[in-house]
Amino acid sequence: MIVGEFFSQQPTLFCNHIKDIVVQNRMVFPNQNLKSNLKKNGRMRSSSKENNRAISGKMFELHNRLHHAFNLALNRYNDDPGRKWQFTDIETQILVVRSIDAFLDCMTTDTLEHPLVKDSVADMVEALGSIIQLKNEAVLSLALRVAPKMVRNLLKLPSHLLDLVRPLSSLLSSHQLQVSVSCGTALNLIVSNLSSKNENQVWKILDETNTVVHLVSNICDFSSGNKPIQYFEEMASLLSKIMWRWPPSRFCVWNDDKLMKVLEVIILNPDCPLKVAVLELYSAIALCGNGARKLLENGEVLINMMVHCMNNSNSHSVQIEGFKLAQCLSINEQARLQMMKMCCEPIIKAIICVMSSLSIHSGKVARNQLFLSMEACRLALITRWPGEHHNYFWRLGVDNVLVNLLLNNFHKFKQSQHFLSVKEQIVIAQEGLNANFLVLRPFIWDILGWLAAHCNEDFNPEMYGNQLCINILMTCACSAFVDSMHKTCQLHQNDIDYMFKSEPAIRSVLMMINSPCKYIASQVRSILDEVLRLEVKSKEYLKYLLDNLNVMSSGNAFGFPDRRQTVINLMNLACYSGLPQYRKHVIKHQGIKTLLGCIRWCLHNHVHVRRSIMAPHLLNIFHERTCCRAYAEYWEDEDMLLLFGLWGLAELIHHSGCVKSHSDIFASQKDLNETQLISELQKIYIDVSTPGARWYAAYILSYFGYYGFPCKFGKRIGKVLNEKEYADLELILKNEESISVHGIILKVRCPSLLPPEQSAHSEEERHEIEKSERLRKEVRLSARVDRQALSKVLDFVYLGYLEAGVDIVMKLKTIAKRCNLQFLLQMLSRRSAKWGTPIPRFDLTYALGPAGHKFSYSKTIKVPVSWEALVKLCNWFYSGELPKPISGCLWNNLDSEEKVHEVQPYVELCWLADYWLLENIHEECSKVIISCLDSARQLSFKVIQIADRLSQWKLVEVAANYLASSYPRLRDSGALEQLDERLINIVRDAFVQLSQDPN
Repeated sequence: MIVGEFFSQQPTLFCNHIKDIVVQNRMVFPNQNLKSNLKKNGRMRSSSKENNRAISGKMFELHNRLHHAFNLALNRYNDDPGRKWQFTDIETQILVVRSIDAFLDCMTTDTLEHPLVKDSVADMVEALGSIIQLKNEAVLSLALRVAPKMVRNLLKLPSHLLDLVRPLSSLLSSHQLQVSVSCGTALNLIVSNLSSKNENQVWKILDETNTVVHLVSNICDFSSGNKPIQYFEEMASLLSKIMWRWPPSRFCVWNDDKLMKVLEVIILNPDCPLKVAVLELYSAIALCGNGARKLLENGEVLINMMVHCMNNSNSHSVQIEGFKLAQCLSINEQARLQMMKMCCEPIIKAIICVMSSLSIHSGKVARNQLFLSMEACRLALITRWPGEHHNYFWRLGVDNVLVNLLLNNFHKFKQSQHFLSVKEQIVIAQEGLNANFLVLRPFIWDILGWLAAHCNEDFNPEMYGNQLCINILMTCACSAFVDSMHKTCQLHQNDIDYMFKSEPAIRSVLMMINSPCKYIASQVRSILDEVLRLEVKSKEYLKYLLDNLNVMSSGNAFGFPDRRQTVINLMNLACYSGLPQYRKHVIKHQGIKTLLGCIRWCLHNHVHVRRSIMAPHLLNIFHERTCCRAYAEYWEDEDMLLLFGLWGLAELIHHSGCVKSHSDIFASQKDLNETQLISELQKIYIDVSTPGARWYAAYILSYFGYYGFPCKFGKRIGKVLNEKEYADLELILKNEESISVHGIILKVRCPSLLPPEQSAHSEEERHEIEKSERLRKEVRLSARVDRQALSKVLDFVYLGYLEAGVDIVMKLKTIAKRCNLQFLLQMLSRRSAKWGTPIPRFDLTYALGPAGHKFSYSKTIKVPVSWEALVKLCNWFYSGELPKPISGCLWNNLDSEEKVHEVQPYVELCWLADYWLLENIHEECSKVIISCLDSARQLSFKVIQIADRLSQWKLVEVAANYLASSYPRLRDSGALEQLDERLINIVRDAFVQLSQDPN
């Protein structure tokens, strides 16, 4: 009898015989035909290729015992492919679990890659998952003791572990504590090590098994007091990891009032050992904008607790989680402002305290201490936004902390009483750099740059800190800048690691050169000039930058230029352009043309770069999964290339001595004229949304007589500027000349042109005024007011911008100052905006409130739409912006009727827009409706009925297209009978067209 026949007839005897041979000889199965027969009988699945690593005889014995147990449990007679295992009795289940347990005990990292072991994994996972799903109490505790061990051992083969997600998640609500804890432990490991490609599959299972709901219930039940701490830790840890990874999980957590109360009671206990777990939950909740607002409903309690956890009286783990929570709250602008308003000084003290404790170490520090310092540095990046916290950083000695993190033994120099020259400072900076905290250096440069960018003009370093510290910090940054320039010109210029290290330092120098603080800006220019003077090849570096950027902008580069290197080159050139002797060199060698070419290249090729790809120290993969929040506006956002190109161009134009004449700019520029430059810049500040790029485009255009920001709404309002019919005010100038204006617009945009407020009318008097015809008031202005200048200012008030020649600028500045038009005054004075300054909004919605009510004497107009639609319409009339429906988790958790209620006003406004010929609002409403249908196709059935009733045929077609794929189901269920025959035919036609579409 041949081996294959013997195996097929006597499998058990054959396996025992083979086992004896294996144990005696301690060798791998040599016979591939034998393995093939084993595989056919379901006992073992192994790769056809053997690797060179042998496994022990004991492991072979356990392997055979494992597959002997599998053989007993294999269902050979059931043709159903979905049911592989047939556990007929408890003994078989116990045998399988124990065999798996023993085999796992022998597995190591090396043996996991062995084909014999690797090909057994799927059977083990499937078998254990099937046993757990049976929920047999006699076996369950044993199986769940093995499950976490299996997950730990198989983390390198994560795809196999997905089969355990459903059985484990279905048992989280078990009344047996150990069962829930074991399931939580195993799921924690799976979720923590889950790859992005498997995320959707796992979330679908967790959603179907109501995992989040069960976890919330378990945590709430913990408050009964009869459950161990480990139970809460496992449940909370798993819930927080799920929320960090999957935004849809957050709503039912922060929206559960009982849970939020339980967490508050736990965290307020000063001796609570569960602070880390609760802080992790709070941080995950704060990733949702609505969740952050919920947390801050009782903001004072939460913020005080968070600050207390940052205190060094707590363990490092508690401190770290406290800082992480503050970071998550600071992502949302509203939450950050509330947080800093309540506890600004204590938060900054906590940051400085942690950073100071690290700076005193000259050698290696504990891992936890370094992690804590990194989290403190991350939170210190709130310096990117303006606010009172900047003053606290300076008062608490941030300059001293930063310099001690950068330099070894700086305290010796600090104690010296003699004056240090710039050259001495350069020597200290270049020779004393501390190599212990390199991981923190990008944070240090960023913090220094943001502090400089938000300084006040009259900032005096002696007021808050040590002048020497600030000078040394600037010198260190300038030295790092020159070092980066040197490396940029080397053959390894595309070294990503070098780019990551150099970008923060270059940015810091650029921020300081353009700091509003006169001391910092002048001092850093002087230091950088001296550092470059000591560098023999500084002019060669500049030539390299110009040549490199010229090649890129002219399209002669081979392939697509490296975006990271281009960003660094533009930042370097902007720094050079801030120094007089190098600026002349840049202009002489076609620098303006080069930069304009780079700007054109960015726009025409739609090249976008976010800072996260330039500065990995800022990158946190889970922070990218925030939801439902209003983003704190980043000045550069994804337009770093465009911003720094404009920044360099602004430096050149600002310092080229061309305020009175533009000829100086174009004298040395070939193939470039004023008209071309103005046209390109106007496209930017109209078409680009990034605040920083728009500000610098507007700033440059101010040198050509364009001041402000044109917008669609301003253009619409500006149409009434010269219309006297609806004007209710006359501005009387000298010689009795007058200009007709609209009081409501001046009240909102330039109230200083109006007379002082008089006592309010009584209710009766107000009604009388409203019944009478509108009265035209007269306002007499000073004889010194120039009519031409006033007309230009009114252009700005009505349009949002003005055009004016150099000859009238001084008169405009006088009126702008008297009228408190700070933004216009800044533009007329050609002062560049502080980093982070938002684009001024053209908004008249203030007039809708009581302050503007007395200016509205219009007769009553009946508008045949709902109140909700009318509110949105009025907002659009007064701001040019259409209020959007609720979104994010709030929208997703509305029922169908509530969603219809949200969408219906926009359909009504589409009808009204047709009736009143308002094309713009019709287009905007249609976009809103389509976006709602994209996120909730079930709305299409109701929308098609509403749109039909209001004769919105295009919306009927759109809704029919969304219904097309569901036509057979709706037809068979009889749901279509609710529609009239005409609408049914439209849906049917859409279905036929969809069916015929090959795509």
